[in-house]
Amino acid sequence: MRHELRRFEIHDADDLFTVRRTGREAAAALRLDTSDQVRTATAVSEVGRELIAVTVPVTVRFLVVTTPRPALVVEFVFSAHAGGRLPGEGAAAAARLVDSVEDDVTDTGDIVVRLRKLMHAEVPAPAEEALSAVQSRLTELMPVSPTEELRAQNAELIDALDDIRRQREDLRVLNAELEETNQGVVALYNQLSDELEETNRGVVALYAELDDRSEELREVAEARTRFWSNVSHELRTPVNSVIGLARLLLDGSAEPLSTEQHQQVELIADSGQTLLSLVNELLDFAKAERGALVPEPAETDLRAVLGQATAQLVPVAAESGITLDIDAPGSVRLVTDEVMLTRILRNLVGNAIKFTAEGGVRVTVRAEADGLVVEVADTGVGIAPEHQQRVFEEFYQTPGTRGGTGLGLPYALRLARLLGGDLALESTPGEGTTVTLWLPLGTPPPVRRELGVGHVLIVDDEENVRRELRELLAGSASRISEAGDGRAALARADAAPPDLVLLDLRMPEADGLYVLERLPPRIPVVLMTDVDLRALGDPRVSRAGATVDKAHLDGDALSEAVHQAMEAARGPDAE
Repeated sequence: MRHELRRFEIHDADDLFTVRRTGREAAAALRLDTSDQVRTATAVSEVGRELIAVTVPVTVRFLVVTTPRPALVVEFVFSAHAGGRLPGEGAAAAARLVDSVEDDVTDTGDIVVRLRKLMHAEVPAPAEEALSAVQSRLTELMPVSPTEELRAQNAELIDALDDIRRQREDLRVLNAELEETNQGVVALYNQLSDELEETNRGVVALYAELDDRSEELREVAEARTRFWSNVSHELRTPVNSVIGLARLLLDGSAEPLSTEQHQQVELIADSGQTLLSLVNELLDFAKAERGALVPEPAETDLRAVLGQATAQLVPVAAESGITLDIDAPGSVRLVTDEVMLTRILRNLVGNAIKFTAEGGVRVTVRAEADGLVVEVADTGVGIAPEHQQRVFEEFYQTPGTRGGTGLGLPYALRLARLLGGDLALESTPGEGTTVTLWLPLGTPPPVRRELGVGHVLIVDDEENVRRELRELLAGSASRISEAGDGRAALARADAAPPDLVLLDLRMPEADGLYVLERLPPRIPVVLMTDVDLRALGDPRVSRAGATVDKAHLDGDALSEAVHQAMEAARGPDAE
């Protein structure tokens, strides 16, 4: 909608003063602020001044348009035939003061120059009554003299200068506040930098201390294992001697013993046999802990192994007044270490018999799609829920039980994992316990190979992955350190440079790429990831000497990647 407020014809400078005043008053009536009123009046004056210098008359129309957005529009209409031309400098000056300057040609050949000043967005479009009031106000305006208009312009200039002065003062205050703020920020930054540097030094020192403690713990563990082994060897000889002498005394060809003597010697022989079993168990566990037990997979008949493992236990069960039943298919074959499997089964069945006073023990074998399951279920006293996980801890014995070393189930679990399987336990107090052994059917489990490395740094944010890597590295690395993120890894590497880094690519904070970018180039790196590095397209991955798929992480894959990374670190000229 277009609403005309007033129309003029200007011929000389006196008319131009009236047009300028009308522009200022129209802007004020439409609630434009003081600076916009001055801009509108000046723009109208500049265009009109240039036009009347080349053609007269010039018709000036003041209008209000409401679409697409409310605005004050001033149109200058003049004839091209009378020598008129589009304004140049005046239009350029006006374009800097209003929102747009447009030109057009009417159907009669007249030229129209249109100035548009948009009203403020928060001001609603004026209603018809308001526009009529503005129209009446502009119609009543009287022509002004040059002196009067000059006075008005001087007042506008003084107001503008006052505004500039106030703005400069405000700007000076803001600059002072900004300078003060900057000084505070710099001081805070320096303080934080000092604190961060001090914290970093503390973290590095802490990691160094943790490394020292880890080394001490490793040495203690090694000393404990050596002690077990030595004590076991030292005990085995006299125990065997005691058992041998007891058998000689019980031999029918020897001098006959009285009934009481015979019972006492049998007690000595039984006690010696029990002590020998405990010593052997302790020695086997020491071997397993130091990595001396290496599986030797071969095709194995499970039913035959069960028969061998339980042959010595059937009389024990009968003597205790309980049954020992075996439910196994006629022929079940798998690839595993027969000796280790025999020890596991003997341990599980022996434990079940030992803690069952009445009822029986049942061994069930079944094949599944991904492996073989052996369940050893008893009707013994059972284990309380709070103790069911702790029975796999070394030397732990459930309250109320007697006998044994507390190493049977931990030893069986360690052997099961060496064979690529696992153990699980379910128990109900007063009803009995079921221990489940799972083993893979097909290819033999990976055999740990000597990697020939000293200090290995494992960097991964998942504890279970770090634990799996520790187990794969057991016996192959002289020292193992761990870090849960990239920054901790760099701090550890700086405090104690490793001989090899096993690095996870994706971590929530300071990921593998961050570490690759900052590690010294001489340190071999194996990058562990489950993503396609080619699709990643990051050149930093080339720093890694080898990569390994986390989804298929095993001993063979790790060994191959480690050797590849070590060769890459030595370079092509290495012999």
